[in-house]
Amino acid sequence: MSGVHHPVENSRNAGAVAGRSWWIYRGTGQPLTDIRLADILPPPPGWRDFDGGPVLPPVPAESAETDRRLGVVGRATPRQDPHDIDMINTALLLRRPLLVTGRPGIGKSTLAYLVARELGLGRVLHWGITSRSTLRSGLYEYDAIGRAQASLGRGTAGAPLPPGASGTPDGATEPAPDGGGAKIGDFVRLGPLGTALLPYELPRVLLIDELDKSDIDLPSDLLHVLENGSYDIPELVRARHHEDRAQVYTDDPDVTVTVTDGRVRCRAFPFVVITSNGERQFPPAFLRRCVRLNVSPPREDQLAAMIAAHFRDQDGRHDAMIRRFVERSRENGGLATDQLLNAVFLRTAGVREDDESWGELLDALWRELSGAP
Repeated sequence: MSGVHHPVENSRNAGAVAGRSWWIYRGTGQPLTDIRLADILPPPPGWRDFDGGPVLPPVPAESAETDRRLGVVGRATPRQDPHDIDMINTALLLRRPLLVTGRPGIGKSTLAYLVARELGLGRVLHWGITSRSTLRSGLYEYDAIGRAQASLGRGTAGAPLPPGASGTPDGATEPAPDGGGAKIGDFVRLGPLGTALLPYELPRVLLIDELDKSDIDLPSDLLHVLENGSYDIPELVRARHHEDRAQVYTDDPDVTVTVTDGRVRCRAFPFVVITSNGERQFPPAFLRRCVRLNVSPPREDQLAAMIAAHFRDQDGRHDAMIRRFVERSRENGGLATDQLLNAVFLRTAGVREDDESWGELLDALWRELSGAP
């Protein structure tokens, strides 16, 4: 990795960033300036090199969502531990998913937004996992009912058939193969995983959030797609003889892409962040395909930087509260960082520490996360 060149040293990022020479992502929380990621990101290993195409243009960032999670660009950002940045860069360079574990509420999912902001990788694709999530729902959805209704309501392809011919009712007409004028692609929408695997020049960032909530089979089902960087849409494969190029919707709002012959293959493997609260074990075959990172609870300086990123003119004002929060977190087996943000907001909104209700408010806000009443 010593051959990776970083022109960042000559930009206004210089001096603000300290770290290892091979890092691409440096954990600053601020966008790279005067640098194209394509110029500094080394080629992938041969076994993780994909050739999908045609290459799609970059997708812009969703600034409002990123600012909501991370705070406004230009303010302080919590400095990550070097080991955490090592693992993020390892996943980025190896083109492997990053499996992030740790207790709830310590900022596992924010890693995806930090990487997307700093490296300019556009809008984060978010797949929130539930017990009903399936591989197909992450890849794409097909509205079969909508297409059937379009077939019945938009006309037919040919003249009425003779009575009883082809098993159709008397006087009926045969539906058009394209749904009576509606293209089959009109009824396909790619999910977050399916969109991330489109052939972009640079990696998209995909957050697969709380995989341990999934059905027991989903981690194993993900193996083939994450290993091969491609998938088929059977409905489009079956229709390829009369509609080889289908225009489909993606998980990005109001964006469509063309899928040829029903197959999607990535070009730049996405940067995949998979979060887990450690509530279950994953199959060994799944684990060996991931780079694993266990996130520690944030330190006091990291919490102070987080507050500075979300609130103006707060330098040192909340140090005593942060220390109190860290102590309470240790006593209660771990609190979530947004519990601290809630308390800071109340304080800045006019609720003072010398008010009689302040202690009661903190007790209510800083309840342990075990679910105890």
